[in-house]
Amino acid sequence: MLNRFCFLFLLLAGYVAQAQTYTLLIKGGRLIDPKNNIDAPMDVAIIDGKVARVAKSIDPKEAKQVVDANGLYVMPGLIDMHGHVFYGTEPNHYLSNGLTAVSPDGFTFRVGVTTIVDAGGAGWKSFETFKQNIILSSKTRVLSFLNIVGEGMRGGRYEQDTADMDPKQAAKVALDNKNDVVGFKVAHFQGPSWAPVDRAVAAGKLANMPVMIDFGGSTPPLPLSDLFLNHLRPGDIYTHAYTNLEGNVRETIVDEATKKVKPFVWEARKKGIVFDVGYGGASFNFSQAIPAVSSGFYPTTISTDLHTGSMNGSMKDILSIMSKFMLMGMKLPDVVKAATWTPAQVIKRENLGHLSEGAIADVTVLALRPGNFGFYDKTGYKLTGKQKLECEVTVKGGKVVYDLNGLAKPISTP
Repeated sequence: MLNRFCFLFLLLAGYVAQAQTYTLLIKGGRLIDPKNNIDAPMDVAIIDGKVARVAKSIDPKEAKQVVDANGLYVMPGLIDMHGHVFYGTEPNHYLSNGLTAVSPDGFTFRVGVTTIVDAGGAGWKSFETFKQNIILSSKTRVLSFLNIVGEGMRGGRYEQDTADMDPKQAAKVALDNKNDVVGFKVAHFQGPSWAPVDRAVAAGKLANMPVMIDFGGSTPPLPLSDLFLNHLRPGDIYTHAYTNLEGNVRETIVDEATKKVKPFVWEARKKGIVFDVGYGGASFNFSQAIPAVSSGFYPTTISTDLHTGSMNGSMKDILSIMSKFMLMGMKLPDVVKAATWTPAQVIKRENLGHLSEGAIADVTVLALRPGNFGFYDKTGYKLTGKQKLECEVTVKGGKVVYDLNGLAKPISTP
């Protein structure tokens, strides 16, 4: 009798172990996976931090934990390609180990971001501090566009010092840290010189990495056509694409008088220049974005330029920006692609931004919340919309790291 009981117990235990094949199952949602051309109801099963299976119906009994995504949108973890997370306590350091940047984990998972790229906070001199204090201590995947200025984004005179813009040193640090550095950044230079751009591109050539350009700071402004067609390479990134800065210090991509995208901008897109939103605190205008989107000039990538000023201004977060572009006419799958698979390609991290079987299991589950919402820009121009994206669940490396309404069963605890 005892032997029979033991046999039945072992049989049942084996059945349960066999039944629970997956560590996590996201069930019942509409999967949007642009790389794999999927936009359909699909379940996503995960084991050991990787996507194990994508299918129309997977038995929830096969998973140890199940996220109920019924009525929700499932997609790869969002990639914010332009943020500022080199947070620190140094006075007068601006976005380089200073107080204007933000600690990543508090502002990523809650909006579905699993990967954020710090855009120029650290230079080749300060990168090791950034790596030790932020990259290695964050649950969020943090990458870096290394500033061509050795001191990084300290503001003021530091970012005007062309003697501190060393392509060889920048490229060396980037190549020594290939897992963390994805390219180079130019920002905030005031003057009519092409030296910052050309030195960043030189570093990009040495390291085989793209360059992100925050361009403009002279009066009259240096011509964008020259930047796009003569100085940048295919794959290089023009951020703050939809801005109209006061003071005539940066040329716009849309002619403010005719409301037409300038011909050389279309030519630059054909060349392969990446047009990034980089919303920021003062770097987005509906007067640029609305006519551009209306003519089909969509952003290549959607990013925030996250810092304390932008998140408390009209930017808010990446989901607010995605919602704005939907309101202006982009379809949800196009918006998702611009925040997942396309930025993964731009930063040459093709292991991210998709949910192919075997891929890293970074997953975002969003609701499209109905209501009355106001979306405004830095000028106070306002659009009203009837829907807004909201993050329900974020999964990083196969683990639930954010769950707004406790949709995971059992609920994950820290």
